[in-house]
Amino acid sequence: MTTTKDEHPMTHTWITRPETPQDIPAIRAVALGAFPTPLEADLIEALRVDPAWSPELSIVAQAPDGTVAGYALLTRCHVGTAPALALGPCAVLPQHQRSGAGSAAIRAGLQAARGKGENLVLVLGHPEYYPRFGFTPASAYGIRPSFEVPDEAMMALVFDDTIPVPGGTIVYPKPFGV
Repeated sequence: MTTTKDEHPMTHTWITRPETPQDIPAIRAVALGAFPTPLEADLIEALRVDPAWSPELSIVAQAPDGTVAGYALLTRCHVGTAPALALGPCAVLPQHQRSGAGSAAIRAGLQAARGKGENLVLVLGHPEYYPRFGFTPASAYGIRPSFEVPDEAMMALVFDDTIPVPGGTIVYPKPFGV
């Protein structure tokens, strides 16, 4: 369990930890509350039973009352044949958005990934949000998805730049459908 205090106007101290079986309904509720369709909630459930799943990389952020407020997931993907991690879905209940819950869950997930010896994390997301965690355009490493996205939205985070970073096409787990 990790306590994270992020710099936001409504800063809370967020308790972050890997999900437990009891959290599964709350995680679905977070994803359903954060997104306009159930696609992300369904994706999380499909990934949970996929070989790409690592239970210690499915992170919840608890609100001060102990409820699950935010969520971040990292799953195994590949760049060509080299292992990497994909960050996402990430979600926060609407009433906790912009309060640091999502950042806390993401930071805890990245810390757990680094602790497992991972070196490369990829995310397809908002280019104004993810750089705060150290993400930069993946194209700088010669990494690209198999589908068209704006260059600035496909980002990579390398923990140790003394280790060679693989280039090539990202191979996502089957539940992503790409």
